[in-house]
Amino acid sequence: MVTKANRPSVHDMRAMKTRGEKISMLYVTTLEEAAAADAAGIHMLSIESRFFTPEMREAAGRCFVQVGLPFGPYGTLATAEDYLRAAFKYTAMGGDCFYCAASLDIQKALCDNHMPVVAHVGLIPSYITWTGWRAVGKTAIEARAVWDHVKQLEAIGCFGAELEVVPDRLGALISANTPMIMLGMGAGPGADAQYLFAEDVLGCTDGHKPRHAKTYRNFGAEYARLQTERIAAFRDFIADVNAGSYPEPQHNVAMADAEFTALKADLGL
Repeated sequence: MVTKANRPSVHDMRAMKTRGEKISMLYVTTLEEAAAADAAGIHMLSIESRFFTPEMREAAGRCFVQVGLPFGPYGTLATAEDYLRAAFKYTAMGGDCFYCAASLDIQKALCDNHMPVVAHVGLIPSYITWTGWRAVGKTAIEARAVWDHVKQLEAIGCFGAELEVVPDRLGALISANTPMIMLGMGAGPGADAQYLFAEDVLGCTDGHKPRHAKTYRNFGAEYARLQTERIAAFRDFIADVNAGSYPEPQHNVAMADAEFTALKADLGL
């Protein structure tokens, strides 16, 4: 059984960066995905708190797990105390670090309480109304703003940050000049980790597929085939019911003739 004592720690993940080792990371939502990631040897998982359970932690095995603490408008957390209580709860459940896209003061409160915090820089989905869905940091001025944000996160003690949709040269420059682990999603090969959603890797993305996504298996076609088979099976069941060919004798519970006769006699039938 995998326990906290024999799975990777923050210290181990930092050591990987120091040694120049690449970190593989997936966002997963199901027990099957978590178990497959562990069996395959994925280093790190991102799991939203709404999906994180003791069963999910067990399925994740030796994977280092980032638990997503939903930003206010997308969840129920608003104050630093809210975030702290959530982080303590998920630490007890086996979370290894915590994604937090809230304000610097809230992130600092978590860091001050020795919670390993993963922040977010570049394209930040929870702030998308301010930036739109676009790459961030293509100009020197905007790239400097991303750099400065990273330095602010360093100063308050963050463990890492998701570095999303920034130019590859900027991603490499930042990653090489910060002690934080930079989890690259569309940030080029120089990021410390390469981070994808399992649904993109498995080819079952519903809707827009981002530029940085790569599909390794076509689960979408398999899901479509299974849905066709599911509908066909249900139609066959309806046809059997209508024709009286289901249930068959082997599906029924037998009653001895003598017992049935005694019942009818007792009922006067």
